[in-house]
Amino acid sequence: MLASQIERPPLIDPFRRQITYLRVSVTDRCDFRCVYCMAEDMNFLPKKELLSLEELDRLCAAFIERGVKKLRLTGGEPLVRRDLMSLIRSLSRHLASGTLEELTLTTNGSQLHRFARELADAGVRRINVSVDTLDPDKFKAITRRGDLEQVLRGIKVAQAAGIRIKINAVALKDINEDEIDAMITWAHGEGMDLTLIETMPLGDIDMDRTDQFLPLSLVRRRLAERWTLNPLPLRTGGPASYIEVAETGGRLGFITPLTHNFCESCNRVRVTCTGTLFMCLGQEDSVDLRTPLRSSESDASLHEAIERAIAHKPKGHDFVIERRGARPAVGRHMSVTGG
Repeated sequence: MLASQIERPPLIDPFRRQITYLRVSVTDRCDFRCVYCMAEDMNFLPKKELLSLEELDRLCAAFIERGVKKLRLTGGEPLVRRDLMSLIRSLSRHLASGTLEELTLTTNGSQLHRFARELADAGVRRINVSVDTLDPDKFKAITRRGDLEQVLRGIKVAQAAGIRIKINAVALKDINEDEIDAMITWAHGEGMDLTLIETMPLGDIDMDRTDQFLPLSLVRRRLAERWTLNPLPLRTGGPASYIEVAETGGRLGFITPLTHNFCESCNRVRVTCTGTLFMCLGQEDSVDLRTPLRSSESDASLHEAIERAIAHKPKGHDFVIERRGARPAVGRHMSVTGG
């Protein structure tokens, strides 16, 4: 039997969790410099270290062969990667065959007005867009260079193309905590879900994250004073827990890596733009996939490396953000791992 015809078993970690969700960073570069994500003056990776689009395609195909059903492209900002649409169009063959259930991406929205129609034509039905504030001046301050109006225009273009939007907002103490009610009203009024995220201790930035951290347990208690919050059993394969806001009929998610560890049902792994597979967002253990990709045209060694990695996937992470001045829990920036 040819190697390409070998039926390979699904990926099961030591805790009997099947890996069905892959997040792939296609670039560490971004046209924003969000204050909770990266320093203003970033040194990005040399382009020769990045996987080519063909290598990314081959890597994704290997995971899909092993049972991955949901594939999310991230960055950095994925849509600033040159010719990214050629990769997305190629990956859409797995949607057509039924081996992949969802192809999606997380974006800051800056390029959506340019690519939304092509994304929809390639089978992308749902994307996450990061919007932390509806105040244009505050938006520029948080992103250090973003244009809120351009992002909102991109969201409209995507919706007109038939793409469902979920808004991601990082909850930031003393920055946007007074806007969360307004964010709910806006997002749900536009037919979009909203997910709130606690800031995560990944990578050195230009400030102390203890100044940013806003526990979502506190946010939820505050929201319950104004809104009727009904828990939902919904699980999307991601780390969020969801409630329905009765007054709007919309969904509100909470991603709480610090106040409530969400690892028990983790079905996902992340691959960086350099081909490093991280089994856990909050730990440094990793396996190099770039070397087996480049050392042989056969995927046998690639599959061996993937199997070795999944066999060491930890039960969970242990983020801590309480100690002022402490080093980040993980040295790499979120833009390297993939948001």
